[in-house]
Amino acid sequence: MTTTSAKPEFDIDTLSEEAKYQRLSNQFADVFARIAEGAKQRELDHELPFEPVQWLKDAGFTKVRVPQEFGGSPVSHEHLFRLLIDLSAADSNVSHLLRSHFSFVETISREPKEFQERWYARVLNGEIFGNAATERGGNVLGTTNTKLVKLDSGWVLRGEKFYTTGSIFADWIVVMATTDGVEGRQYAIVPRHAKGVQILDDWDGFGQPLTGTGTAIFDDVPVDEENIIQRRPSSTLEPAFFQTCLLAVLVGIGRAARDEAAKIVATRTRTFNTGSGVAFKDEHLIQQLVGNLASNVFAAQAIVETAARSLDAATDESLGLSPEEGYLRAELAVQQAHVAVPKLILDATSELFDVTGASAVSTSKALDRYWRNARTVATHNPVAFKARSVGDYFINGTIPQGLNAIGEAPASSTSSELKAGSN
Repeated sequence: MTTTSAKPEFDIDTLSEEAKYQRLSNQFADVFARIAEGAKQRELDHELPFEPVQWLKDAGFTKVRVPQEFGGSPVSHEHLFRLLIDLSAADSNVSHLLRSHFSFVETISREPKEFQERWYARVLNGEIFGNAATERGGNVLGTTNTKLVKLDSGWVLRGEKFYTTGSIFADWIVVMATTDGVEGRQYAIVPRHAKGVQILDDWDGFGQPLTGTGTAIFDDVPVDEENIIQRRPSSTLEPAFFQTCLLAVLVGIGRAARDEAAKIVATRTRTFNTGSGVAFKDEHLIQQLVGNLASNVFAAQAIVETAARSLDAATDESLGLSPEEGYLRAELAVQQAHVAVPKLILDATSELFDVTGASAVSTSKALDRYWRNARTVATHNPVAFKARSVGDYFINGTIPQGLNAIGEAPASSTSSELKAGSN
């Protein structure tokens, strides 16, 4: 008689980092697979993913960065971004729209304890956060036309934003604004469904069409004074975190394209008389094309995971880094990743069409969505500016500046004045 011994239980603290990630991956695998099942049809039908967002909330995915002292079971930056890559491979729209949510959870960590207690409790309750930072134009770099105004009845928010990714799905919107007579910019946190808040699904980009990246209008929206916080200067991890979210989305798109390419080749029966005459899956040149595509994606993911570890290192007290050293390590790593990763993924999503025939361009197959979505994500920050920043650091020792403002450049200002004024 043989007996089967149960798998031993391990203390989570004794597990390797890879084993911890594998547990997380297993925890969310089913919900990610469920999201993937409808991804193509949602994009073809322009069906906003309200249900997938709710599934993620129900699964606890939106609270994975809440610190233990506030009731959470936090994952590392590296593991968060690996999970976002997995989710992006299922549906890049869904992972992208959560960028603002996870970024605000990071913002909470830099605020006083009373603020942390209030907002972490809401995250644990499943509430999620959208963003309203950028304006279409007319605002001077480092300022906003969206204003916080003090009335006798209290503070109100007035203005209009665009690129409000995720806000249409959110419970709260984190709005960047300025206040006359107050230096710098503020975040005003308002309920998504408050009176005076209007969110439009008018994003007309050819990629990432389901992220809710449209217009937000704030018409004298009441704001509790305790929900107004001063925006931090650029020398924090915030810009690096924001950018790593986008890089994770790109890698996930690449992984989905890789898997699609392999599936197409494995199941294709038609071939060309200019080939060797064997099935595509046995054609050496086609195998090589898929291998090149897969290798690009592998390299991109390795780069992003390395950049994510730099964010963990920046806040690792055992390394003894100063805040300035931590910022530099993270910002420099993420900027270099930003220069390298987009091309790798854009090449991979384009090469998808080289492994098959003309049937690949059928709109019903929607294979173009991988390139369109990747191209859209890659436009968020111009690569040339990041490459220049990296080069300036290695040549001249100039500390990189994290992107933290978009607006009209005053014609008479120098680049150094603009950098100083954007903090």
